[in-house]
Amino acid sequence: LEKKNLERQEIYKRITEKECRYELYNDKEADVFLVAYGTVARIAKSVIELAKQEGMKVGLIRPISLWPYPVEAFEKVMDRAKAFLTVEMSAGQMLEDVMLTVNGRKPVYFHGRMGGMVPVRDDILAKLREIKQKHA
Repeated sequence: LEKKNLERQEIYKRITEKECRYELYNDKEADVFLVAYGTVARIAKSVIELAKQEGMKVGLIRPISLWPYPVEAFEKVMDRAKAFLTVEMSAGQMLEDVMLTVNGRKPVYFHGRMGGMVPVRDDILAKLREIKQKHA
């Protein structure tokens, strides 16, 4: 059984190396990162443009594959990140993945809507303003 488990660990490692996909958007100067996928990721990109007008440096980590989770994307920005804001059309199912990935190294915040409600730009921007004040 241990041999079989070791084989499966090797398969998982190969899947992680070859199949894990993500997009980093506006990440070069950012110090706060939105984490969003699907429809919300498109909204997040427009929020980033509004945040730029207010002098905020916000980037986006957009997981394309949710399994395996794109840990590499977080590692690429971890040194300069002050905080992460997970935005979802759910009760926070991806929030747990983000928290496990960040592992207490930086604060992780959440903004979610449920029941078919879509997070709107103004609400996300307001949450970013709160985070920026805490981590100025």
